[in-house]
Amino acid sequence: MVDRFIKFLIVSVLVCYSIPALSQENSDTINFGRTFIDSVLVTNNLPDSKVKTPLIKLSPDQAIRFLQEWYQPGKWNNTENPLRKALGQLIFEASYPAFDTSENFLKKYPFDSINIPWDKFYIWEPYRYQVPVTFPINPVEIDTLAAADSISTEFPADSLGHLELRLPRTGALGPVLKDTTVLIIIDTLNNVSSLNPGFPFKSYDYPFQSDSIKIAVQSLLQYIEEKDSSVINITGIGGVSTPVWLNSKSDLMMRYWLKNEMEDSVTVWVGAPSRNTLSLYLERGVNFRKPVRQNDVFDARINVQSQDKSTLLGIQKIVTKLEYWKYRTESSFVFSQTALSNWVKGGDNSVSLATDITGYANYNNPEFKLSSNNFARLKYGYIATGNPLDIKKNLDLLETNSKLNHKAFGKFDFSGIMLFKTQIGKGYNYTKIGERDTAILVSKFMNPGILTIGFGLDYKPNKNTSINFSPFSYKGTFVPDTARIDQTKYGIDQDKRSKNEPGASFMIMNESRPFKNVMVTNRVQLFTNYINNPQNIDIDWEMIVVANLNWFTDVRFNTHLIFDDDTKTVVLDKDKNPLNGLDGKPRRTSRIQFKEMLGFSLVFRF
Repeated sequence: MVDRFIKFLIVSVLVCYSIPALSQENSDTINFGRTFIDSVLVTNNLPDSKVKTPLIKLSPDQAIRFLQEWYQPGKWNNTENPLRKALGQLIFEASYPAFDTSENFLKKYPFDSINIPWDKFYIWEPYRYQVPVTFPINPVEIDTLAAADSISTEFPADSLGHLELRLPRTGALGPVLKDTTVLIIIDTLNNVSSLNPGFPFKSYDYPFQSDSIKIAVQSLLQYIEEKDSSVINITGIGGVSTPVWLNSKSDLMMRYWLKNEMEDSVTVWVGAPSRNTLSLYLERGVNFRKPVRQNDVFDARINVQSQDKSTLLGIQKIVTKLEYWKYRTESSFVFSQTALSNWVKGGDNSVSLATDITGYANYNNPEFKLSSNNFARLKYGYIATGNPLDIKKNLDLLETNSKLNHKAFGKFDFSGIMLFKTQIGKGYNYTKIGERDTAILVSKFMNPGILTIGFGLDYKPNKNTSINFSPFSYKGTFVPDTARIDQTKYGIDQDKRSKNEPGASFMIMNESRPFKNVMVTNRVQLFTNYINNPQNIDIDWEMIVVANLNWFTDVRFNTHLIFDDDTKTVVLDKDKNPLNGLDGKPRRTSRIQFKEMLGFSLVFRF
């Protein structure tokens, strides 16, 4: 029975394996699958493995932008992937100049020029206190380490080794007090900047930052030099290349066969014992044969000219002297002329001449932290119109501006200002009375004269801008000749010759260059009277735009706006006749005064 059961199992297994082999189902399935894949390939729905990769060309800029997109963190499973780090290093090296350019710049950079002294980070204040001064009982020899006593000349100087002391005259034991003054720190500044125009940073948070930057740069440069390496290939006539790695830590020597055109060779060892250095060593056992001496060159001579070194003894020491004052002057002259003859459209002949002279004197003493900016200006011009020509003054200004500063803290200075304005010639208002033109005298030298003095702070955000605020200011307006000039035009009472105003002044001075050859200068002066109508602010704003055509000619545009609430002008009707008020007198009101001038000018600078 057991034998029959085993035979039955063997026959069953053979039948199970033979039936699928004789069946057509498996063959049909495979053929159907092949037909499906072929159909997809024909309809281009599946990619053909034989399709070639298209030719891709990228410029360096295109390659940098493309890799920058793939370097973004959102495209990576792990931002610490070595491939991503390598791509970042590659993008950085390709986007910036070669390292040797930055290395040479950093090695030559004057880090001392961006230094800010440590004491600038503190606010110092003198502190006065008393210390005891004692005298020895028995006079002794003056100690060489002790300074002479400043209290009295009747006793020897204090000695470091004497402790038994008595008061002078009385002989009683006890100390004598004397005043001593020391500087103490009362506050610490969080941010300190430099007035140096080449200072690259906004400010320093702590002292010695430039020294730290210098040490950090030197440390990294040394580190990069030690770890950086580059390979050079040495080739010769034989066409064999020998790679040599340049690295300061590499002492590997490479053997190179140096061949000539006859295929003769000699062994040379090449290595890099230090940074940027190649060493060549000849193979041991190689001998050289000296060439035979040539008889035709034995009498060769070199002409040598002796040098007189005594001429170097005439050099003397050059003594440098700090220049505290700097001066400069600018002068411009404008001339225009118009001539008409039988001109149907009408008009008048005219000739005008104007001059503008400004002198500057600036003082700077870093040792005492003092600086002063001063300038004086004269503007004067005439115009002649009509036939015959009628000459009139159309421009007259004499002004001085002085400012004295002492360093306070940061970009702020303690400041004192003095401004003075007047005119040098007589000025007239021309009105028609009946059929005749009448000239009324309204101004002359020192009538009026305006003086402004102030004390406060001066803020200089940069070398071209100054903002001055003087809360303790005085403004005086003077008209001495009240017999010929109506002082009420300038806000002075009828029975007085001057007007004194305590108040605050605010002044802004700025120079800018919107274009290379264009200079724009703005001067704004504001003043408010503490006592009388402080809300009415006096405004004096002048703007000068200069466009340089060449070294001696420019185009000059000048505007001057003045508003003073105390300066009254007569109100005129449409026919330019005065309007009377309820009291029967001409009405007067405060108005904006505006003057504008445009023209070509000859410029002299010295």
